[in-house]
Amino acid sequence: MATASKLVPIAGAEQKPAWMARHYSVAEIATMWNLSDEAVRGIFQNEPDVLVLGDSKPRGRKRRYTTLRIPEFVVDRVHRRLSKV
Repeated sequence: MATASKLVPIAGAEQKPAWMARHYSVAEIATMWNLSDEAVRGIFQNEPDVLVLGDSKPRGRKRRYTTLRIPEFVVDRVHRRLSKV
């Protein structure tokens, strides 16, 4: 069953689908916020609207191999929440 795409505001435009928003890697946010990759991963791992790609339940490995892609609107939302603004 098809679901409606979430619409988000994009700078310089009206609303566009969430998949068109700029998506950041963990390393990019870690650099911008001067945090470690692991700290950023912990902040965004269970955040709604974050893309989590890879094995969520590893088979025979000790470590999960996942890639996070974090939309710009999620980065903004989390920053506001953590800043208490």
